[in-house]
Amino acid sequence: MPCRTTAGFALMLLLVACQPALNWREARPAGSGAVALFPCKPEIDQRQDKGLAQCEAAGKRFALSWADLPDPTQLSAALKAMPQSLATKLGQPLPPAQALQVPGMTPLPEAAEYRLAATAGVARVAVFAHGGRVYQAVMTADADDVAAWESFRAGLAIEAAR
Repeated sequence: MPCRTTAGFALMLLLVACQPALNWREARPAGSGAVALFPCKPEIDQRQDKGLAQCEAAGKRFALSWADLPDPTQLSAALKAMPQSLATKLGQPLPPAQALQVPGMTPLPEAAEYRLAATAGVARVAVFAHGGRVYQAVMTADADDVAAWESFRAGLAIEAAR
C-alpha cells in the first residue's frame, strides 16, 4: 500500500498493529473516486451520482458515502449540512470542527472532522470534497476507539492522490 511519507507509513503500521481484531484492507469503491482503509470487506451500494461503502467489525460500523452535486457552488453548504444532520439524528449539538486534510481533496474550510457522543455510543465523522463531489466518512461504536478512527481517517484519499 503506497503511503505519502515514511513517517506516515510508520504511523499507519503502528495504528494497524495495535488493532488485532480489525483486519484492515484498502478499498477503492467503484464510482467513488476515493481510496479508503476499511477494517472489513465493505458492502457497496451505488446509484447514479451517489454511493455508500460500509462494513461492521469488532462492534464498530465504518462507512464512506459520496454524492455528486449538480451545483458545485453548494459544496460548502453540503459539507456543513452533513455533520449537522448526523448530530441532529443523534440528538446532540454539533461540536467544534477539527481541521481535516485528505490527500487529493479540494481545500475548503468546511472540510472537517467531528466527534459526537450520544447515550448510545460515539460517532466520528469527517467531511471533505473533490471537484463537485462530497464525501462523508463515519465510524460509530458503543465506545470511542481513537486508534480505529485514526486508521480509518488516515486511510482516506482521493484515488488520483495515491
